[in-house]
Amino acid sequence: METKIPEKAALLTLLKKGKFNVPDFIYVSASDFKNKNFKALETFLDRHRESFKVIARSAHLREAFFKGGTFDSLETYADLGGIQYARKKIIKLAENAKRLSIRRQQKFSNAPEIDLENMGLIVMPFISGTSVMAKMLGNHWEFGYCRDRSHKVQQEPYITRTPHDLQLLQLSEEIQRHLGYRCEIEYVVSEKGEIYVVQAKDISHIEIIELEQSEKSVHLDGVRRVRKNHNYRERPLFVMDNKAFYLKIIGRCEEFVLGGGDSGRTMEDLLDIISSYQLNLEQFALEYPRFCVLGLSIQEPEELYQIANHYLDNFPELQESLSRALHDNLYKIDYFLSETDTLIAKDKFRLNLCGHDAYGIDTVRNPMWSAFWQMEKHDKMVKKFKKLKFKTGDTVGIEIDSYEKPIVYRL
Repeated sequence: METKIPEKAALLTLLKKGKFNVPDFIYVSASDFKNKNFKALETFLDRHRESFKVIARSAHLREAFFKGGTFDSLETYADLGGIQYARKKIIKLAENAKRLSIRRQQKFSNAPEIDLENMGLIVMPFISGTSVMAKMLGNHWEFGYCRDRSHKVQQEPYITRTPHDLQLLQLSEEIQRHLGYRCEIEYVVSEKGEIYVVQAKDISHIEIIELEQSEKSVHLDGVRRVRKNHNYRERPLFVMDNKAFYLKIIGRCEEFVLGGGDSGRTMEDLLDIISSYQLNLEQFALEYPRFCVLGLSIQEPEELYQIANHYLDNFPELQESLSRALHDNLYKIDYFLSETDTLIAKDKFRLNLCGHDAYGIDTVRNPMWSAFWQMEKHDKMVKKFKKLKFKTGDTVGIEIDSYEKPIVYRL
């Protein structure tokens, strides 16, 4: 039996009792879902039918042990079916897209084992507006603004010490004083300018501290980052070359077609190539708490992807199995990339900075960096990295000079 409620729901309840502007919400426990105890939820939804949409926020009893953003929040229809769908989707995302992130936190941050079937939800009306995250760092407050998806022209996330409305600063101080410890507060500022408190997290236990060149270096063209208080970092390196991966797949297909080999063995070889690649990604991510990806070739080369997906068209069963495995492999690559905090690649690629990933408390010591070279220099840069023999397992140093130009060293 559940004997308590998650931190997320408990803090919202405290803030609501403290007369802060918290939207109407309800916590639905995992046992309520299991026993189909939806009477209170249906009453809540009846009050918000006119909204058509609500937001379902993950609320697991052990969620406070994981970093912010590990578990998802989803917009959904304001009916029972929509809520049940959102919960299943949140669990499925945790089992698949967030599986590697959860495993890494369990290994590197002592996060506990977690039974996803014990996932509860916080349901509140959907408020269209801008997400702002506030927290005190040292002796000052910072405010992270996330782009508003309702606008055609969108801004990148950014951090400021001066919020657009000074009421945010006053509110944040009052909330922290009310809770009695350092906390990270998430607001939604509606299109009418109303400020709603939608989440708070205890960050009093998170330590915040401030952080040589090698002759072998590569000068890049720029870096994208939200925090600019650190200009140097060292990371273990994973070199991603998906062009070479697809050439290996195509080569094995060619051997089969030209050599008339055993089809069973061919399929086994092809699946081994793909599964070995995925295993390397996962093992690397589980070996290092923070790492850098050098993207010599990240997105599957279009012509090679098409060739690999049609080379065995004369053997439909083989081609279907291969295409399905290659499609699934794209997701595995994406899950791996979402775990890095440093990406080095051509300008076309960048880490998607938003929400917790951009300015959450977990990024203070290790903010996201996307270092890049211009697209027209791609072939030249790839040759240079290969000439200097950058390889998976190396440790690299990245220094950002006064002109915001990164230099990469192999240590």
